[in-house]
Amino acid sequence: MEIVDGDLGAEVEVEIELSPSSDLALPSENLPKELYLLPLSERPFFPAQTQPLLMNGEPWMETVRKIGKTDKHMVGLFMTQPHESDFADPDDYLEIGTVARMHHPMKQEGKIQFIAEGMQRARIVRWISETPPYRVEVEYLKQTSPGKKSETKAYAMAIINTLRELIPLNPLYGEELRFFLDRFSPNEPSALTDFAASLTTATPEELQKVLETLNIRRRMQQVLQLLKKDLEVAKLQNKIRDNVEDKMDEQQRRFFLKEQLKVIQKELGIAKDDRTADRDRFVERMEKLTIPEAAMKKIDEELEKLGMLETGSPEYAVTRNYLDQITALPWGIHSKDKLDLRRARKVLDRDHDSLEDVKDRIIEFLAVGKLRGEVNGSILLLVGPPGVGKTSIGKSVADALGRKFYRLSVGGMRDEAEIKGHRRTYIGAMPGKFIQAIRESETQNPIIMLDEIDKI
Repeated sequence: MEIVDGDLGAEVEVEIELSPSSDLALPSENLPKELYLLPLSERPFFPAQTQPLLMNGEPWMETVRKIGKTDKHMVGLFMTQPHESDFADPDDYLEIGTVARMHHPMKQEGKIQFIAEGMQRARIVRWISETPPYRVEVEYLKQTSPGKKSETKAYAMAIINTLRELIPLNPLYGEELRFFLDRFSPNEPSALTDFAASLTTATPEELQKVLETLNIRRRMQQVLQLLKKDLEVAKLQNKIRDNVEDKMDEQQRRFFLKEQLKVIQKELGIAKDDRTADRDRFVERMEKLTIPEAAMKKIDEELEKLGMLETGSPEYAVTRNYLDQITALPWGIHSKDKLDLRRARKVLDRDHDSLEDVKDRIIEFLAVGKLRGEVNGSILLLVGPPGVGKTSIGKSVADALGRKFYRLSVGGMRDEAEIKGHRRTYIGAMPGKFIQAIRESETQNPIIMLDEIDKI
């Protein structure tokens, strides 16, 4: 057997298709006692397994050449413990592995690929060569009696049925697996079990434990557990995939319906693009408001800018947000002051006992406002320990005047931008607390209580 350069994929595909599968899991007679070793790092290789293997060419090229010169082209495939160098030391090799026949080794781009046909379990008993290419003496392991045939057959049927359940759930399992599965019989439990183990996604440690188990019934129990675990994972993955697909289908359906609705509305002449719809919404708001001339001039400039921007641009979103905020303010909406001193005194007495000095000072303040005919731009400072009624006094003043009340707690604030607002060019910019107070109270002259100013 010679190593040749060529198309790996084409050669391997032909070999798998043409190799007879009837002796897939049958150990050969007169296997050699001495053979060369190749390391496996990801998962062990099983008897009854036929699969392409890919290895680094530089470290193992000479080993593959020597295997090709032997009569039966046999190789020992043994798992190794994690190691840093290209060559695993003899101490890194696990004791039990699989003897396999090598078919069609090929070299391409520094890699070696060949098809390995698993034959039989073996144990290393002596190292003939402890330097690469490694050569060892092995003993072939005999399996213990499977026990009751009925119980063994039941385990075999359970493994076959579990594999049949996995075939439609896992896209990696195709018609080839179904074909190979039909060739296995419950009367060949060892080959069936090894073949099933090679298909699982178990860890290397779990698979090595299966490989080292010589009692067939115990090995079948281990493999059945691994298959059941894979089956549960596959069912869960399919359930998650179905849920995601259902949600995606619903979202796509709604998207298509909305697009169709837009087209229909456009054909009927009742559709508006986003820019026109936004502009009309702002204009409709302004018709109900009494906006000062200076503010109206600024709004008109922003509306004109909105009409020239693309709806997908960041500047469009900033301008739309600004217009949304400014047209939502209660322009021209005022609460009419009730400058009735007798009523104000009743409200204060109703809500608070004692605090006569505070009440008298508030009545004096309201009396001055009554003489002037209005109470605008005035500030009252209420000082006292917690719980004496500072906030409730402010609410009573608003009730006495017939104005909306808004409490603004500034305790713990560290950024003055939270009060006065952020520049609108910032992402996520919001108006200040005073603007929010006016917007939420829906009037231009609410009573605003700045609470806990000593904690700012």
